[in-house]
Amino acid sequence: MPDPAVPPTPPVPLSALLAREDLGLRQIAGPTDTDTVIHWAHTSEMADPYPYLLGGELLLSAGVHIPEAAGSGTYFDDYVSRIVAAGGAALGFGLAPVHDTVPRALVEACDSYRLPLLEVPPQTTFSGVARAVWQLMAQARHAELRRVTEAQQGLAAAASRPDPVRAVLRQLAQRVEGWAVLYGPEGAEVASAGRGPRGGPVGRGPQDTASGSPGQDRAAGHGSQDAVRASLAALAEVVRPSGPGTPTSAADTAAGTHLAAYALGAGQGFVLGVAAPRRDPGDHTIASVAAVLLSLLTGEHQSGSGADRSSALVRLLLGAEPEAVAPLLGGGGWLVVHGSPDAQPCDPVAASALGAALGSPLVDLAQDVVRVLVPADREPSPQPGWTLGVSAAATARDWPSADAQAARALSRARATRTPLYRHGTHRPALTDLLSPDEADTHARTLLAPLAPPLTETLRSWLSLHGSWDRTAVALSVHRNTVRQRIARCAALLGTDLDDPDVRMELWFALRRIEP
Repeated sequence: MPDPAVPPTPPVPLSALLAREDLGLRQIAGPTDTDTVIHWAHTSEMADPYPYLLGGELLLSAGVHIPEAAGSGTYFDDYVSRIVAAGGAALGFGLAPVHDTVPRALVEACDSYRLPLLEVPPQTTFSGVARAVWQLMAQARHAELRRVTEAQQGLAAAASRPDPVRAVLRQLAQRVEGWAVLYGPEGAEVASAGRGPRGGPVGRGPQDTASGSPGQDRAAGHGSQDAVRASLAALAEVVRPSGPGTPTSAADTAAGTHLAAYALGAGQGFVLGVAAPRRDPGDHTIASVAAVLLSLLTGEHQSGSGADRSSALVRLLLGAEPEAVAPLLGGGGWLVVHGSPDAQPCDPVAASALGAALGSPLVDLAQDVVRVLVPADREPSPQPGWTLGVSAAATARDWPSADAQAARALSRARATRTPLYRHGTHRPALTDLLSPDEADTHARTLLAPLAPPLTETLRSWLSLHGSWDRTAVALSVHRNTVRQRIARCAALLGTDLDDPDVRMELWFALRRIEP
């Protein structure tokens, strides 16, 4: 885990700060390696700055705290040791206005404790040094964002290639200058790309990894490579889903190699492993993007059930009957669910999320409604932010009727302001005493004068007990439009729609000609 005291900005190499000619800084003590980095600049004239440091600072001081007799005692040793103990990265000593030169004892103490000591010339202010540090941080942050953006574009392009999984792994390995491997649900390496641990090409035998090296060094190198492979495989098991609380990512170090593992979100047990010689800013973000892409590539649409759905769609497009392709989608009955988002409009992401919540990937996004085909054994429940209409269970042959039922159920849910409305199941009624053929003939004859728009308006109006406002909401029209249509229905049918007997007979007829 990263140190919470370290700011979320890239560190600045001390060498980059020394290279700024406008500052005129000069290192006069401490190690001169290029690995020293600073996270911020802090000014303090405390004799013991330890309580005020978080670690990683370039501490700036003009020596105001130094007593006159400091050079003859242990003052500088104590001062520098406390800076090092607090995690300070470097010390900058200003030559003005208190001191003309850097005390010799301070130089020796910094050399002794291996703390870089910078001489700050009189013309350079501490605020100027701090500003330069933040400028370099901003430049590093910009470079990091550009690197991440370019990596995202490269990974996305790789995912569209003919062999997308290996293409994504190759792109990831190139971006982190390391090795990327995809582990299967059983822990075996499914695919890998890049150069293996210690720079050896992945998949080669011992004779190929250290050409020209002495046999003992070659064996030692392969021992380290094997150790890294084993450590990465073990790290993958840490993130493989095994129950609540399992981490989705983990990091470790083995034989000087940085390791990371990411559980893929498809729920199939795949894990992405990454091994790299160093861990640069942005590597975690780049690897996370690759993990998301690999989750999609190894997800359900790549499994057998996804192939079955694709096959069913192709057969329908080529003219097969719904009942002929239904077995590819699974046995049993089906429910059609119509969903309307409370906040319009609906986008594909929200539609897919609704399908996932209802337990079905069979989702259709229309202009103002989302249709989901759900197995009948998965009882839909109200979903926050959605108004749902659910059909009765139906076989593949009756899918069109179920679709109409769900549409009417959604209209009623909207009108009654309920989050979910189910189409009523059939109960024994007086209509069961009549011959179906005679009942259908009577219904068609009675409603023959009405065009489909008028028929649907009359159906909604009767189902909502003659409420103008609710019918207007259900049909998404003005209440005056409902009044005009109902008046037109009454005129064409030549009857009084305020008569309960007339309404009952019309409702009977409308139930017989359900679309």
